[in-house]
Amino acid sequence: MVRAGAGIVYAALFIGSLLFGVVPTAVFASVMSVLCCYEFYRIMRLDGKVPNEFVGLVASVLFPLSVLVDPVWLTVINFLLVLLLGLWYVKNPRTRIADVAVTAFGAIYTGYMLSAIVLLREAIPGLEGALLSIGVCASLWLSDSFAYMVGSRFGKHKMVPKISPKKSWEGFFGGLLGSVVVWIIIWWTGLYEINLWFSILCGVVVSIMGVFGDLLESRIKRGVGVKDSGNLIPGHGGMLDRSDSLIVGVITAYLMLHLGGVL
Repeated sequence: MVRAGAGIVYAALFIGSLLFGVVPTAVFASVMSVLCCYEFYRIMRLDGKVPNEFVGLVASVLFPLSVLVDPVWLTVINFLLVLLLGLWYVKNPRTRIADVAVTAFGAIYTGYMLSAIVLLREAIPGLEGALLSIGVCASLWLSDSFAYMVGSRFGKHKMVPKISPKKSWEGFFGGLLGSVVVWIIIWWTGLYEINLWFSILCGVVVSIMGVFGDLLESRIKRGVGVKDSGNLIPGHGGMLDRSDSLIVGVITAYLMLHLGGVL
């Protein structure tokens, strides 16, 4: 019940920000980014790394907000991030290149990648844009849910037991089905210039990339020996645990829709 309640609150806040417009979406994505980035740096500190948290966290906040000004600012912030970390490395002889790399990766992995939520919401104005953004996120959430339900009941063949022991191939294909169902609904609404086969392709690819995002975060945690990235969301762990599939899945959807001429 606690897990379900926390998940409902998270989803309500997320969907509410998408419905209320680009600015609330950017603010929500920025909060998600900085929380995810903070948890990532916490994990890295346990592994003996010393990230420059001030620079990294500021970048993670600014990435989603910068889309409100102009998407070109994503490149500007990336440049400034590398420049500042380079100056930090040159100035401080005790700083290791691993600390610089971890700092940069944390900000890009969270802030830059989650900026795709804002880019997607901004691409189509009004309610249609909100519904498409919700649909993309829902496809990843339903993929996770279907994977869990199918894997719990029928899962026998493990995918990557050393990284994520509970994931099975049966659950993986169940997740694909859940994602494709949502993308078919997106096509069925007739609100967007997208054909059925491209919708199915998007559903499959986005689901696969969402699983990759989940495995990537699991690999990061197992490399350090922690179960959860944090305890912010009861029953779910940290914000990074909750957002791992979105981090990779949403930017994949945005790129596919953009390159496919839908946006």
